[in-house]
Amino acid sequence: QLQASGGGLVQARGSLRLSCAASGIFVSRYSMGWFRQAPGKEREFVAGINWSGDTAYADSVKGRFTISRDNGKNTVYLQINGLKPEDTAVYYCAAGVGYYGSASTYVDWGQGTLVTVSS
Repeated sequence: QLQASGGGLVQARGSLRLSCAASGIFVSRYSMGWFRQAPGKEREFVAGINWSGDTAYADSVKGRFTISRDNGKNTVYLQINGLKPEDTAVYYCAAGVGYYGSASTYVDWGQGTLVTVSS
């Protein structure tokens, strides 16, 4: 089970850290990813991390988003800096086996957390 948290209402140029707490799986053994779905749009891949710490990002978030993992807490994080109104979306974490940079890898999903960015 994956539980995302940390969303909220933030002003543009602000920062947030999203958390994804896992139970029943070890985040150290899976590819872990973050996705988002904006109103009226399809869900899109944002970032992924593999068991060895390699990371991948969507072009739209490179340089602003950082995915990380704390194996001791069995939690994955998404640090978001320089928030923009277009980052407004429900953010989901996911787990899978395979290439961490491919959306098709992820098959287990948690409930999302809403991030709203005001201009």
